[in-house]
Amino acid sequence: MSSLNQPVPFTADDYRARMERAARSAAEAGLAGVLVAPGPDLVHLTGYQPVNTERLTLLVLRAGEDPVLVVPTLEAPDAERAVGSPALTLRDWTDGKDPYAVSAPLLDAGGRFGISDNAWAMHLLGLQQFLPGTSYVSLTQALPMLRAVKDAAELERLAAAGAAADATYEEILKVRFSGRKETEVAADLAALLKQFGHSQVDFTVVGSGPNGANPHHEAGDRTIVGGDMVVLDFGGLKHGYGSDTSRTVHVGEPTAEEQRVHDIVREAQDAGCRAVRPGIACQEIDRAARAVITEFGYGERFIHRTGHGIGVTTHEPPYMIEGEEQPLVPGMCFSVEPGIYLPGRFGVRIEDIVTVTEDGGQRLNTTARELAIVE
Repeated sequence: MSSLNQPVPFTADDYRARMERAARSAAEAGLAGVLVAPGPDLVHLTGYQPVNTERLTLLVLRAGEDPVLVVPTLEAPDAERAVGSPALTLRDWTDGKDPYAVSAPLLDAGGRFGISDNAWAMHLLGLQQFLPGTSYVSLTQALPMLRAVKDAAELERLAAAGAAADATYEEILKVRFSGRKETEVAADLAALLKQFGHSQVDFTVVGSGPNGANPHHEAGDRTIVGGDMVVLDFGGLKHGYGSDTSRTVHVGEPTAEEQRVHDIVREAQDAGCRAVRPGIACQEIDRAARAVITEFGYGERFIHRTGHGIGVTTHEPPYMIEGEEQPLVPGMCFSVEPGIYLPGRFGVRIEDIVTVTEDGGQRLNTTARELAIVE
């Protein structure tokens, strides 16, 4: 980290390299190019983050061609100020003109293009109407690893986000749980994430007692009471990169069964993290964690994938799930978060973000994984 706890800024050269890599990857996948709408892909490739509206904004990347960003004229000054703008050409269009007429000459009239998952249907249909010979495939399907391998500067940001989430957990252990609503603890988590430098809070799951058996429980008005197991899952963005961690705490002393279930999940999570190394398939992380839970008879109660990628969004490829044969590559970052969920009773989940290193894996979350006792 540089001074004042700020990361080293990305440069136009960083964005130029990302755009070149995306265009090259598209060509290798047999695509004529990549079309990027406002959203996380555009931020990753250019540093430009406009509002996604009915006015077309579109980055066109083709191997061997200069990157071009089509923008509404009234937004061109903002686009010019983006860090990555020196690495591309701007083409603007004014209200009353056809933005697809501006975009069409940049495309191969008979080409197949990868396009951002979050592109508006009206824009995709507009391109198809103007260029009926073109076809399109979502970037998640065509280039799932587009943002998956992080460089050193991105890893620095992810580590800082993870450290902030860890600091949040350490502080939440000091607050009172018993007698308070889930929403109150969730508000504490959100405030702490902001205190420790998050610009955006994406989720603050607080699942107490039977609510913990729902992995994505929205914090509600249930009052937490003594004897509750409480699943905490929280994260968001710091310096534009994601955090996501889960720990399970207990109000007062747990029963022998509650402690045993937590111990099983902790062992499964450790097995998943130990399995991380370059070259193995993503599904092997899921298999390693799931094998432990299945061995102890709770296989049917582990009801979600073991993990997901993280970067400029808190959920993105790759996914740690059976059937995903994408090999791990140094620089990939993803969650390892097995759980056991007993309907009507309680749930347990433990989650760390892990990055693939040259010879294994490194956790970006380092807080204690033992069952913490809270008041």
